[in-house]
Amino acid sequence: MLKEFKDFAMRGNVVDMAVGIIIGAAFGAIVTSFVGDILMPIIGLFVGGVDFSNQFLLLKEGATPGPYPSLAAAKEAGAVTIGFGVLFNTVVNFLIVAFALFMLIKAVNIKKQEAAAPAPSAETVLLTEIRDLLARR
Repeated sequence: MLKEFKDFAMRGNVVDMAVGIIIGAAFGAIVTSFVGDILMPIIGLFVGGVDFSNQFLLLKEGATPGPYPSLAAAKEAGAVTIGFGVLFNTVVNFLIVAFALFMLIKAVNIKKQEAAAPAPSAETVLLTEIRDLLARR
């Protein structure tokens, strides 16, 4: 049974999947940083200096009455909030990752189609040569 598990774990697809998951997690962290630290501040600047990560709707004040300067301060006070700015950041993260995966899958499919094109048969090559010779006359 141990040998079967070892054979399964060392099969190419499983190892490739593990590498893909690790790279995907690292890519997700890069995208999260890009969105939170670069993209959203630029978008916030263009819409009037808004920090999207601190945009929230206050449903109920906490033990300390508001107004709260940030979402973290509202949560610390025990307020009930809807963090729509954080949701917006997460949606932008998702769209970037989804687009990157779309482009990757599209490139893989193009390569598969190129590799799947069958080589012409010997008869086809011979007939093509004959056609070309006749066309020159």
